[in-house]
Amino acid sequence: MTIMAFQDNYPEDLSHCYGCGKNNPHGHQLKSYWDDDETIALFTPKPFHTAIPGFVYGGLIASLIDCHGTGSASAAAQRAFGSRDETPPRFVTAALNIDFLAPTPMGVELELRGVIREIKPKKVLLDITLSANGVICARGHMVAVKMPESMIS
Repeated sequence: MTIMAFQDNYPEDLSHCYGCGKNNPHGHQLKSYWDDDETIALFTPKPFHTAIPGFVYGGLIASLIDCHGTGSASAAAQRAFGSRDETPPRFVTAALNIDFLAPTPMGVELELRGVIREIKPKKVLLDITLSANGVICARGHMVAVKMPESMIS
């Protein structure tokens, strides 16, 4: 059985995000999955994601936390309120606070983990950590809200 990433279930017209859109060949192409009650995504930075030699640019870290968070919110809402046959709801970021805890080294795979703190049909609160070599380098606290109809074409 093949497990699809949360982002692979998004409708085609809503799959262009720079961070996680499968239809954006220039983006990060982040893929998020369930790992029991947490969510997980893995990403290896490219050399051009450098802040200073040997370390990852903070904007990339924020982007990864953002996209893993909205994907996790979508999957959590689908799991809690939807059916397996429905298209999962798309969520967008209403608030994101990131604490950078340690320098993030280049040349290693980064692990993002999401923990759902509160879930409602139109709002999800969650925490995301980004780790390198088992060390938590950044922690994000997110409020994700269901994408407003005005954003859907």
